[in-house]
Amino acid sequence: MHPWTYPIVGFLLFLTCLGVWHSRKIKTGEDFALAGRKLGFGVLVGTLVATWIGTGSLFGNAEFTYGHGLSALFLPLAGGIGILLLSFLAPRARSLPAGSVPQILGLRFGRAAQLIGAVALIGAYLIIVSYQYRAGTTVTLKLFPGLAEALENSEPGSAEHTAAFTKVLFVRGGFAAFIILYTVLAGMVSVAWTDLINGILMTVGLISALIWVMFHWDPATQPITDDMRQLGGGETPIAWVGFLLPAFLLVLGDANLHQRFMSAGSPRTARLSAIGMFFGVVVLEFVVIGLALFGKLMLTEEPANHGHVIVELAFTSLPWWIGLMIMGSATAVIITTADSYLLGAATSVAVDLHSGLTSPWKQRVIVLGIGLLALAISFLSNKYFNVALYAYTLYGATLTPAVVCALLLPRTPRAAVVGGMASGLGVALLWKIGATFEWLPAAFDEIDAVLPALFANVLVLITVALFLGPGDPHEVKPTA
Repeated sequence: MHPWTYPIVGFLLFLTCLGVWHSRKIKTGEDFALAGRKLGFGVLVGTLVATWIGTGSLFGNAEFTYGHGLSALFLPLAGGIGILLLSFLAPRARSLPAGSVPQILGLRFGRAAQLIGAVALIGAYLIIVSYQYRAGTTVTLKLFPGLAEALENSEPGSAEHTAAFTKVLFVRGGFAAFIILYTVLAGMVSVAWTDLINGILMTVGLISALIWVMFHWDPATQPITDDMRQLGGGETPIAWVGFLLPAFLLVLGDANLHQRFMSAGSPRTARLSAIGMFFGVVVLEFVVIGLALFGKLMLTEEPANHGHVIVELAFTSLPWWIGLMIMGSATAVIITTADSYLLGAATSVAVDLHSGLTSPWKQRVIVLGIGLLALAISFLSNKYFNVALYAYTLYGATLTPAVVCALLLPRTPRAAVVGGMASGLGVALLWKIGATFEWLPAAFDEIDAVLPALFANVLVLITVALFLGPGDPHEVKPTA
């Protein structure tokens, strides 16, 4: 057992106590899902930043950076531009009497739009929660190196390998149990306040690590190679569109972020928190990419999984106190993303597929069910970046155009929105199936599913809207 295990376990116990404390305040379903719509600016910024900087950043962007060098510095641009645009949508989302993004679609465009949105949201969020469990397993195995070595060095099918693999299953199950338990305790209240604490921890830890490696990097013995300097990272322009567009689409329509805006004390607070989120996210995204770049230069051995480059740096190169903060940050990143998306999926089930935010206990049962289903899904894939991209594609290509129409163009005909959503979801799924089973022509191999899915969505939406003409906007009474 690594010495860092004890402080990290102590940190998790502290978070659990915080959740128990906040659970006393949960009286209604709206308290559980939306914190009673009373969150202030500071807590909102903290929870927004901590939610977005998840394993897609710490592991996915790190993996991309390791393989593509300095060109990875383009990655934060898509999310950053999306967040700036989101600042105009945030107060509109807060002003509506909705508890989920699919319900916003339902208020504007009817039940069919709400149901299609819920299917896309729940499916994408299950994927996102599942790879948080995988990332949690990675961090935990670093704290128990003997278990990791037994799994790696034993022969598959042997008694030793089976025993080690069984223990890994318990590790992942234990991490998932903590995430589920913490989310069950107090919903958005505990999630938001914990995100604030975790956001502070990850900011201090990641920036401290970057400053240390910058001062200890020796360019003479650890030079930046020519392949790391390539402007496009060896990728084609169409491939880069596939890398950047999913994050841009997700941030604009992300139900997880909009749920926080719905939890704000006022529409003005929602807008200001989106602007604060922009600065926090852009800074931390660049810090993560910088750490991954220095990790590739400074590590003496190539990590087995390039997505773990920052974690390897923490264990092999950084001073113990910075390494501990990095591991604490990694744990915080995983927890804040997992509990947020778990709560988002459970809220959608309650609001869009069931009877609404009627009881916190009903929502707790739904959280438990969604969390266990995500645990089962977590054993299906081992590629953080690809899994993250597909989850973003599934959600963004289906919901984002409809969300923009609901908040900015409410006179868009219902048939146009529903047809576009169905087309985007169908093409995203079919394209992924075709790519998985190698049914697509070779010329389409590098085209990410986001492009055809988004094209199908927007094409159907615009075509039907032009044919039918503007519809009558459904008047929705604003919330206080």
